[in-house]
Amino acid sequence: MSKPTIKTRRKNPAKNIHLRVKPHARSLIDRACAITDKTVTEFVLDAVCREAEDVLLDRRLFNLNEKRYQAFVAALDAPTQSNPKLKKLLSRKSLWES
Repeated sequence: MSKPTIKTRRKNPAKNIHLRVKPHARSLIDRACAITDKTVTEFVLDAVCREAEDVLLDRRLFNLNEKRYQAFVAALDAPTQSNPKLKKLLSRKSLWES
């Protein structure tokens, strides 16, 4: 007789994402996976999560009360102030342009 087994459920089970990929894209992904020594799942998940973070970081939400919102708007609307060090930096050629 076999012993009874106890089944445990994961609190947050992994979910599948199914993709249809054209052969040239799959080949590109496979080559990158080989170079980085990652599985396709690891490679794609890393890339997708990195892009998702970038998208979300580009769209920040500001929760401000009325007084702070007005100060924020006033700062945005205020004329720029001269910054000689920044002007000098931006007028120099980049290292890769030299």
